[in-house]
Amino acid sequence: MPDVRTQSPRSTRPHDYDDAPDTAAAFSRIAALPDGQERSALRQEVVCAWMPMAARLARRFHHRGETFEDLNQVAQLGLVKAVSRFDPGLGTAFPSFAIPTILGEVKRHFRDDLWGVHVPRRVQELRGRVRAAGHELSSSPGGREPSVPEIAAHTGLTETEVRLGQGALESFTALSVDTVPGTLENGRPLTDTLGAMEPGFDRVLDREVLRPLLRALPERERQILYMRFFGEMTQARIGLQLGISQMYVSRLITRTCARLRHQVLTDAHGPRRAA
Repeated sequence: MPDVRTQSPRSTRPHDYDDAPDTAAAFSRIAALPDGQERSALRQEVVCAWMPMAARLARRFHHRGETFEDLNQVAQLGLVKAVSRFDPGLGTAFPSFAIPTILGEVKRHFRDDLWGVHVPRRVQELRGRVRAAGHELSSSPGGREPSVPEIAAHTGLTETEVRLGQGALESFTALSVDTVPGTLENGRPLTDTLGAMEPGFDRVLDREVLRPLLRALPERERQILYMRFFGEMTQARIGLQLGISQMYVSRLITRTCARLRHQVLTDAHGPRRAA
């Protein structure tokens, strides 16, 4: 099998990069082969031959905060898609097909996978236009931060759209909760500003769940529970007041509480089991 990475003379392709191998023959063979191990192996060789080009395209985006290793992986994914979809019979050179495919995959990665707070596509587009306009205007003579009306005039957007795009500028990356805003001497981690779960919420929820179940209890059971847990009376005093033994009071409280617990758990988990 010939080496798919063989280079054509540079004089015949003056606009090619050094990472542009001559794989035309390999693509012709791929198109002629049926699906199978030989075709997959040849595709893999072509992918490996064009990997330097994918890496070069990935480096275009190194300034956007993503690591080169991750960008390179995304670019290689785009390369695999380009090799799989390329049809040499259409008469198009492979780089003309592969480069937009790879760049599109990398841009899609930034658009869909890296937002700390996901925003609608329309707002993402506004963010890009506002961001580009801000760079262009701030690099002009004077070098100051442009105002909302200036950005609107420069882009043709409304001031509302500009503000919407500006609001998305900080949504691409999220701060760690361990970040200390301001200076280390005067600031404190964002974790210190987070609220804690209020334990009283669970108590309120438990009472609301129990309320209808307590109302459905027989009068004597409801009365005994009230005297024990709300009146804070001892079991012996309850028995003395109702004319029953302390042991009977104890068994009645235990049985009633177990039944209430069973009803609460059944109501909470019954629909899930039925699903």
